[in-house]
Amino acid sequence: MKKLILPLGILAVTILLAWTILSNPPKSRRGEAAKAPRLVVETQLLAPVEYQVFLDSYGTVRPRTQSTLVAQVSGQIRFISDKFRDGGFFEKGDILVRLDDRDYQAEVKIAQSTLMSARQALLEEQARAEQAREDWTRLGVAGEEANALVLRTPQLEAARARVLSAEAQLQKAALNLERTKIVAPYAGRILQKLVDVGQVVSGNSPLAEIYAVDYVEIRLPIKNRDLALLQLPEQYRDADTASAGAKVEFHSDLTTGQIWTGRLVRTEGAIDDKSRQLYAVAQITNPYAGQSRQKTPLKIGQYVTATIEGLYLRDALVIPNSAIYQGSYVYVVEDGLLKRREIETRWQNDEDSLVAAGLKAGERLVVTPLGRVSSGTPVVLASEGDGERPGNRNAAGASQ
Repeated sequence: MKKLILPLGILAVTILLAWTILSNPPKSRRGEAAKAPRLVVETQLLAPVEYQVFLDSYGTVRPRTQSTLVAQVSGQIRFISDKFRDGGFFEKGDILVRLDDRDYQAEVKIAQSTLMSARQALLEEQARAEQAREDWTRLGVAGEEANALVLRTPQLEAARARVLSAEAQLQKAALNLERTKIVAPYAGRILQKLVDVGQVVSGNSPLAEIYAVDYVEIRLPIKNRDLALLQLPEQYRDADTASAGAKVEFHSDLTTGQIWTGRLVRTEGAIDDKSRQLYAVAQITNPYAGQSRQKTPLKIGQYVTATIEGLYLRDALVIPNSAIYQGSYVYVVEDGLLKRREIETRWQNDEDSLVAAGLKAGERLVVTPLGRVSSGTPVVLASEGDGERPGNRNAAGASQ
């Protein structure tokens, strides 16, 4: 009997101790359970704002007007201007090249002599015709009109024709003499000089490549998704042509802190076959004005980057790019819980994104970097109390 009572007593004591431990856990554990850490996040309250869109593009500087300067007559080059050098500037009307004009001066004199002879012959023929009319009148043939041959009308008309021909020959000779002076057709710059003093050129021989300096143009590709955010200059007929296009600022790696300002003036008439994009053309007026104050003036063929002034939006929903994950979703806080939200962006630059769908005003966007966090995780706003910072967590669960 004693052997049976001892084991039963030990068993009863063991059960009593186990029940006491389970029903009265340590205070430290209860405290830890009551104070389980929650994720602390910073949020941004979404609200419509006024936002100026700026679009990025690029292009190469090219002249609006570019020409090949040619000789219209032949001859030896006797003179070239000091401005007739690669990169030289010239004004409209400047004589850039002068050809040997002695042969053309002789042709002018010959044409003048021919004209004088033709006029003398015309005067003589006019006198003969007048004499013929007087003779016919003296004959007094009643009721009959003198025919053209009697009055020498054909001979008179032939003399007048010779005068006209001589005048035309003189004009042509004088024009050829004038063309021995190669005159600048506009204010511009020499892109490439092709001839020099002593060289004999013929008609239509190229002398230089030149371009106008009143404007330069830059052809800018526009992304298809950016077209709706830009006022394109595509007026036609009754449209207000006086309205200026969008402002554009240009920068170049060749200079530091230099900015050229221009405007969009037109778009090309078709989508580019290769890039499948629309190209807009920007224009810079007087690009060489004040060039003495610039370290490096604009050059034809220079690569530049462009910042185009887009639309001014009055009710845009703008969020930072850092709040977007994998380019397609964000996190918002709803009732103390983290919620994943798929979004669509209308446009973005290096810092901001315009939201097209997926978010609305009044929601709280999480701007704290989270990494891989499960939707539905309890969170605490940074302004409401202490909790576990995202950077202190080792793992937060898989993203859904």
